[in-house]
Amino acid sequence: MTAWTPTELAELDRASEVRVAGRRADGSSSTLTIVWHVVVDGNLYLRSVKGPEGQWYRGVAHHFEGFLHDAGTSRPVVFTLDHTHDTEIDDAYFAKYGRGAPSRSITSALARQTTLRVDPR
Repeated sequence: MTAWTPTELAELDRASEVRVAGRRADGSSSTLTIVWHVVVDGNLYLRSVKGPEGQWYRGVAHHFEGFLHDAGTSRPVVFTLDHTHDTEIDDAYFAKYGRGAPSRSITSALARQTTLRVDPR
């Protein structure tokens, strides 16, 4: 597993949304889904607003590998369940997206169950 470069993390942090997809058994990409994401402690994180039942999350959870699409670039990635920074991730979501209903949903106990660290593959 490799790490994001500081430049890549800065670009991802500036983006308001990214698209993610799980990897199918044949190695191809499943359907892309737009998600909110944050950078915390030098790592990229995202969550499923619908919790473990979210369609994209279920697709990712089969292999915990997939693809991240941002600014016209597709990158193979690895998804890892990681709850070590949940409070900081909540704070980052509120700082990036405000304190409205969508941010409250992505920081809910249900969504927190799906906190994934995303690393380049």
